[in-house]
Amino acid sequence: MRAARLTAWRAPLELIAASDPAPAAGGVVLRVLACGVCRSDWHVWTGADPDVSLPHIPGHEFCGEVVAVGTGVSRWREGDRVIAPFILACGACPDCAAGHQTICARQVLPGFTAPGAFAELVAVPHADANLTRLPEAVAPELAAALGCRVTTAWHALTGRAALAAGEWLAVIGGGGVGVAALILGRALGARVVVVDVVEEKLAFARSLGADAVVNAAKGDAAQAVRDLTGGGAHVAVEALGVAETTATALKSLRKLGRMVQVGMPAGDHAAMTLPWDTVYSGQLAVYGTRGMPAWRYPPLLDLIAAGRVDLSPLVTRRIGLSQVTEELAAFDAPAPPGVAVVTDFAG
Repeated sequence: MRAARLTAWRAPLELIAASDPAPAAGGVVLRVLACGVCRSDWHVWTGADPDVSLPHIPGHEFCGEVVAVGTGVSRWREGDRVIAPFILACGACPDCAAGHQTICARQVLPGFTAPGAFAELVAVPHADANLTRLPEAVAPELAAALGCRVTTAWHALTGRAALAAGEWLAVIGGGGVGVAALILGRALGARVVVVDVVEEKLAFARSLGADAVVNAAKGDAAQAVRDLTGGGAHVAVEALGVAETTATALKSLRKLGRMVQVGMPAGDHAAMTLPWDTVYSGQLAVYGTRGMPAWRYPPLLDLIAAGRVDLSPLVTRRIGLSQVTEELAAFDAPAPPGVAVVTDFAG
């Protein structure tokens, strides 16, 4: 199979002919239909993710078609179109039985702890526990964008912070997960303010229906959010994983507000100094979130397939496998609005 392999931190990914994976017992192999390029892939590329060892095939936001089925798989057949979460759970441990697959102690993460989907084929273990059927109405490039950013944002808003209609949502960071949170927050009936430092991203947020935007480079962003929302947001989503934006998210909340850490703190930001006096005095709730359990996919996919939420503006660039390095390098600076998805595995 054709694949993009990382052999040194920050080096261009090498296009190689790799061995085709075989399905493990209980697993399947997918022909990758599309794979997103995410900031988490940038953490892999820079060497900031301690789970990754080289050489390595990254890529974790994928959907595909089943082309090989291992023994013991009961739900899937060759030709099925499916989507997988980036956290593949064992499906059998007590955490999985309780519905908490994202904290499974035996989890496998394609693109991080296993070969990923910047390739024509990818192996998926524990297929019956992890795969979800992809509706025909959902295009592969949109499905790939769901795999991390959209599902993580959806779980943050609905499974962690319990965002309610009429509440104010502050989205700190206008990248892929931030745009997903904006679109989903509005679909849930919330009013949304987006904070970023790039006017192009703020304009993009306005075009998608943001009720307000704040340029954090031009003043005290948290105070601006509090002023715009009449005392602070009810829910804040931090979508970058850095100390400054996490502090902004906390300070933008009203009393009894809820903040969800969606951005991945890595490298220099793995340990942060934060305004815990704000948490204490405001009696704030702080949640961490990482991915979304597979059993929560169908309701979100049904919303999309029924046209009740339009996430298509999220995908702004369709690229070939040879262009992945360029997209990863773009995360060194404020990246362009929207997300890039690999749809051409020959180019």
